[in-house]
Amino acid sequence: MNVESIICTDACNTGAHMDEFFTLFDFYTANERETISAAWKLLCEKSTGAKSEDGEPYCMHPFRIACILAQNKMDVEAVCAGLLHGIYSFGVPRKHIEKLFGESTAKIIDGTAKMVRIPQTHTTLQQADSIRKMLFAMVDDVRVILVKIADKLDRIRNIKSVPEAEQRALPSEILDIWAPLADRLGMQKEKNEFEDLSLKYTNPDVYQQIKSIVSQKKDERTAYLEKAVYKIARATENAGIHAQIISRAKHFYSIYQKMRKRNVAQNELYDLLALRIICDENAECYAIVGIVHNLWKPLDGRFKDYIAMPKANGYQSLHTTVMCEGKPLEIQIRTKVMNEAAEHGIASHWLYKKGKSHDLVDATHLSIFNELRKLRDGHVSDENFFASLKSDLLGDEIYVFTPKGDVVQLPAGANAIDFAYHIHSAIGEKIVGAKADGKIIPITKPLTNTQIIEILTNPQAHPTESQLGAVKTAKARQKIHAWLAANNPTATERAAKLETEHAAVVPRHVQHYKKGIGSVHAESAPHENKVRIGNTTNFLVTFAQCCKPNYPDPIVGYVSRNRGVTVHRADCLIYQRIRYVENRSVDVAWSDEMLHT
Repeated sequence: MNVESIICTDACNTGAHMDEFFTLFDFYTANERETISAAWKLLCEKSTGAKSEDGEPYCMHPFRIACILAQNKMDVEAVCAGLLHGIYSFGVPRKHIEKLFGESTAKIIDGTAKMVRIPQTHTTLQQADSIRKMLFAMVDDVRVILVKIADKLDRIRNIKSVPEAEQRALPSEILDIWAPLADRLGMQKEKNEFEDLSLKYTNPDVYQQIKSIVSQKKDERTAYLEKAVYKIARATENAGIHAQIISRAKHFYSIYQKMRKRNVAQNELYDLLALRIICDENAECYAIVGIVHNLWKPLDGRFKDYIAMPKANGYQSLHTTVMCEGKPLEIQIRTKVMNEAAEHGIASHWLYKKGKSHDLVDATHLSIFNELRKLRDGHVSDENFFASLKSDLLGDEIYVFTPKGDVVQLPAGANAIDFAYHIHSAIGEKIVGAKADGKIIPITKPLTNTQIIEILTNPQAHPTESQLGAVKTAKARQKIHAWLAANNPTATERAAKLETEHAAVVPRHVQHYKKGIGSVHAESAPHENKVRIGNTTNFLVTFAQCCKPNYPDPIVGYVSRNRGVTVHRADCLIYQRIRYVENRSVDVAWSDEMLHT
């Protein structure tokens, strides 16, 4: 539905606007209609004469916010808060709002009023404070964020009506904060529109190029999809399964990301469209996967089961990609309930059911809320901590397993140290090594999906500066920072300086490693901390007896199966004869400690 279609010529003709609003959103009760109409009337009265940058009456922006919230079938309190989110600037006291519209509506307005626009200088304490207000507001009532998402969506849709300085900053802010946040809340429609419009205004040439690519051979792709839909419909009908099959266009930003990340030429973009199959029961989803795989050969590694293992935002679906007539075809399979949740995300918990009351939503099933509760009373003033927090909560996620089979969700790029602190702070403090699927790995190497992670500890171990620079999660950073501050204050100062210098660089734990790396110490070594890998010295070192390397000999290393990293002199003939050594080699160097002795 296009919100513009319900905007009348007379911007503050309250009756006409409300008539059209309730024609489109006819699920509100008579009492709720009165409440929403009263909020709209108050807004129009108090904002009389106020204009936006493009001369439009001020009241139209809140009205469109209310429409976006109503499209998501939000409750009356959220819709009223959307209409009145800026009412305090017109001198209306909170007590008046609470008296007319209730405590919950007033609290939502309070939350949105406290949020300032997030600055684009990414290393300032001002930004950290903004993110703190924004994210912690979600713990009290996530509707605060939903109103703010609707606000940002309307602003990017009508970017010419916002101040010029904000026009330059808004698309980047949306890509950095609001699109990932909408994604973590499961609001895929809003997330996709955020990304597409941001691309349109930050890189208009690319946007037009992709638009042209999508429009090319449209008839050919449509015929291709119709054949696929027919085959699936016939097969599911024969199996006694009633399914709805929908073809959908991938949004422009996802195509842009594919072209950029995979270096795919436009003539290789076959999967611009995809199919979504919607059925009634979970069991039917798995049956349909079997049907699809019988029709076409599935591509290796492209099947994902988000039903058994939902995403952090609660998203559930089966994804598979098959080769259909020589081209890859992406197919999503889900139930009607899963599709409703995927369409509306966290907002689906408020989906209006006529005649029933609404309680505050318990969103504890979403990991983002649980993480915020854990961190809420922790150290929140450090800007680097907040950079990590933002990445932790808004970034992509991976799923790994404990040896007992428990699933652990971590942000993409997290390593074994992050995993250890996720399990327990005491394990994180004593980590000295890790195994992934039974093989030793560096504790700073990013983990990958479905690995089984085992942590090796030593009672004598403790957090280090290099660990502080390597971890990805806010919890690990917070705990390591606290330990260093209590036991080695100068270390935290050096680490803070290092983080500032490398804030815009690829994470150090990615840079320092090459192929075949593996290794960390499970016990003390006689030459401990004399050899480093990148900035890391916290690993098991075995010095080869064949060549007995010693400082300042040029050295090389490789990952042994049980002894961590074995170090040889660079000219050692035994080292050069080790089978497959090139696949197990690792760059090593004498530590700074040795250089100054």
